Amino acid sequence: MLLTRRAALADLPAILALVRRVVPLMQASGNFQWTDDYPNEVVFTADIAKSQLWVAELDGAVAGVAALTQDQDAEYAQADWDVTEPALVTHRLAVAPAAQGRGVALALMQQAETQAIAQGLKVSRVDTNSENAATQRLFPKLGYRFAGEITLAFRPGLRFFCYEKLVG
Repeated sequence: MLLTRRAALADLPAILALVRRVVPLMQASGNFQWTDDYPNEVVFTADIAKSQLWVAELDGAVAGVAALTQDQDAEYAQADWDVTEPALVTHRLAVAPAAQGRGVALALMQQAETQAIAQGLKVSRVDTNSENAATQRLFPKLGYRFAGEITLAFRPGLRFFCYEKLVG
């Protein structure tokens, strides 16, 4: 059974183990969005403290994670959307390799839309590394429109594709 819930500090070991399994696979496919240093325990602890980190559990084990925030990087102004429009933004989306293809990312993205509506927001946004083919297939299937390409100062040399969906 698959369910999503807010992450708790007790989930940190499982979340960090998931990220340690995902990062080498991302890098092997040419996606260098994440490293051994990011995202890390400090980042996820802050997400939990702000009640904005969610996990997806599959058969009782953490199988995915996503930070659902209203944080929009300044560089989002490069995208083809209205940056003055408050939005729910999905960050740090990851799915355990063994759980890929089992609806985990879909469940987390649906949770993002649910949170957006609950927070009175009309828009859900997400960005992904230009080398992440899986998310580039997923987001349009979920009704997200491609909103352009940006660069992020804190990830020099990488390009990111932006996606947006009207939800409210």
